[in-house]
Amino acid sequence: MLKLSEIFFSIQGEGTRAGMPCVFVRLHGCGLRCSYCDTPYALDHRSGGTWISFDEIFAQVRRHPARFVEFTGGEPLEQPEVHPLMQQFLEEGYTVAVETGGHIDIAQCAPGVIRIMDLKTPDSGMMKRNRMENLQLLTAQDEVKFVCSSRADYEWAREIIQQHRLPERVAAVLISPAFGSIQPVSLVEWILADGLDVRFQLQMHKFIWEPDTRGV
Repeated sequence: MLKLSEIFFSIQGEGTRAGMPCVFVRLHGCGLRCSYCDTPYALDHRSGGTWISFDEIFAQVRRHPARFVEFTGGEPLEQPEVHPLMQQFLEEGYTVAVETGGHIDIAQCAPGVIRIMDLKTPDSGMMKRNRMENLQLLTAQDEVKFVCSSRADYEWAREIIQQHRLPERVAAVLISPAFGSIQPVSLVEWILADGLDVRFQLQMHKFIWEPDTRGV
């Protein structure tokens, strides 16, 4: 059993698969409280969410034509039971990704699960919760994301990217502005000025639908 917030079929709004149809399995509960969190309804472990069986999750996912499923949250890795479920989806031929805040050990993820790690920048208020050991576990199929709310966030991200040689080791290093914070053009100009080998991104779904729309 897992505590679920919602399952929905949409397009991937971020990362190397942006624009692709995807079934999202949003698990409920997260121990972080990031300043830029856009899913506050999925945070509280004590209230909200629905307990659901693996079989029911499979049944809901199979109703959609996409063979790409992403586990998100909340923080999906705070529920260890997610690991055998992700393994089952892999065995059924799905492309499986998990978006994690980076404060939980990612070593337990089955080989083949694409780990998209959102490393917390200083202005998130959660930087001290980063499990930096996870950086050494990343592989060429994984992605690392930095959400920047300020120049200071960008400079911190740049230092981590360079120190750990992330562009050489992962599928993509993603940098985006926290929605409604800094101007996207500023972040792009900083990246270009530094010649940083990263992928700038915006949250595509927030431009297609209203920014607070759920289930997209």
